[in-house]
Amino acid sequence: MSRVHKTKQMIGALEYADLPELGITNLVMRVDTGAATSSLHVDNIVEFERDGERWIQFDIHPDIHDVERTVKCESKVLSQKKIKSSTADRQRRYVIRTRLEMGARAWKIKLTLTDRSEMTYLMLLGRQAMAGKFYVDPEYEFILPAR
Repeated sequence: MSRVHKTKQMIGALEYADLPELGITNLVMRVDTGAATSSLHVDNIVEFERDGERWIQFDIHPDIHDVERTVKCESKVLSQKKIKSSTADRQRRYVIRTRLEMGARAWKIKLTLTDRSEMTYLMLLGRQAMAGKFYVDPEYEFILPAR
């Protein structure tokens, strides 16, 4: 077994994650090895300029059981990307870079922002974000402890 495999950790189909730069803790996310890119449900995206760069402001409802609770966020726009959604629609989505914390690990990921209101989970963790860090066993959920 190579050294790379020894550093990987097992995760399940659902895990808790923190997005500290967005003020979000213990967000339940769906781990999806079929999705290349990670995505997050947001509302009310407004683009603006700050110091000559593109930024966006958006709202997150971090608790699916309390949609009245809203966290207002801002982030620099990394890019815009055409994505084929799970319903085969092509969408143009904003891409941001933000810190993700799961278990004892923390790293920066690219995250597309979209309307996932028809989906059960507000965040989807895709292959690019978990590459080299985790093995996925879909039989289990919440292997890593909440922070």
